[in-house]
Amino acid sequence: MAHEEGVKKGSPITRRRLLVGGATVAGVAVAAGAGMTIFSLNRSKHPAMGSQPALKSITNGHTITYQIAQEDGTGSINHTDTRWGLYGADLGHTFMHRGKMYMVFGDSFGGPVANPFNSQNHSDWRSNTMARIDISAATNPLRGLVFDEMITDQPGHAKELLHSLKVSGDEITVIPTYGISVAPRMFLHYMSVNTWGEPGHWTLNYSGLAYSDDDGQNWTKDERMTWPAESNFGQVAIVENEGSLYFFGIPGGRYGGLQLARVDPHAILDKTAYHYWNGSIWLANNPGAAATIVPAPVGELSVRWNSYYKKWLMMYLNDPQYRIVLRTADSLTGPWSAEQVIVTGEQYPQLYAPYVTPLWNEGPDIFFTMSLFGPYCVNLMRTRLQ
Repeated sequence: MAHEEGVKKGSPITRRRLLVGGATVAGVAVAAGAGMTIFSLNRSKHPAMGSQPALKSITNGHTITYQIAQEDGTGSINHTDTRWGLYGADLGHTFMHRGKMYMVFGDSFGGPVANPFNSQNHSDWRSNTMARIDISAATNPLRGLVFDEMITDQPGHAKELLHSLKVSGDEITVIPTYGISVAPRMFLHYMSVNTWGEPGHWTLNYSGLAYSDDDGQNWTKDERMTWPAESNFGQVAIVENEGSLYFFGIPGGRYGGLQLARVDPHAILDKTAYHYWNGSIWLANNPGAAATIVPAPVGELSVRWNSYYKKWLMMYLNDPQYRIVLRTADSLTGPWSAEQVIVTGEQYPQLYAPYVTPLWNEGPDIFFTMSLFGPYCVNLMRTRLQ
């Protein structure tokens, strides 16, 4: 899920319009040769694997936020460039499956080595990749999340999980927007992107669910379990609570409002089993009746329960105001509080995609991943409400 570099430092990030063929699109070099699509992005230098990163503190009103570690790319704590041919990737939403944490990336790129990342064209475009993180009692998120391995298609090469055509106007990419485990399967909600449009806007073909029965090695897109292009469930965050899976949905892009559906976990692939919240009651198999529970604009988002604050936490990108924000609620249906600013684009230029981790939600620290376009990578972050 790559993003075009902003016009200047501190300017709002924009969606890149990817094309196959030799061209420069919206200020990003795009070339093809020898059957391979090549892109130019941006990369920077960060701590080596196993080192304790220096934390930069940023205070915004009633929150204080730190950058912990760069998780992927050249100079990352996981050395994904030399270990799995992954020189840059974004998103990094996380979920638990069979006692391990998985981190799922959007558009992912190969070499060559370059610092900054956009100083050379990069090849080996994969629309999505995934890392596996072994969680033990000794795991300390303040040192970053260390990858045991990535899902690979050959030794030393991170695998594209969900295939895409990579043709603008048809299917430019396939982006996983969230993952969940329903034993023994893992599921990914994904969006099939037709075209990148104006900044913060893009056109979908549809969104849907894919599943894996071998811990993420191979995936099947369920053709029956899809939402249409105009659906408000083009992108989602998924929460398991009291025997149901809750789908917090937004349309393609970053300018829609938030709606809510739920389903029995064992009926996740039955489209007729979903119930939609209309503001008062749950209505079966009627997405058109869903109420907007958080007003537009809502960008990439996550929702987690925090037992320390005794609240549900919702974190997302407010693109027009160029900031990552947090809302809280006592119930998943709301009402949700006013936005609290976590971090701004002036503090971290070209930021997007905040995803709260599924672990370490029992104390005052809130751990989340955050993408940066320049450098093009996922970072582990920590924030605290004052």
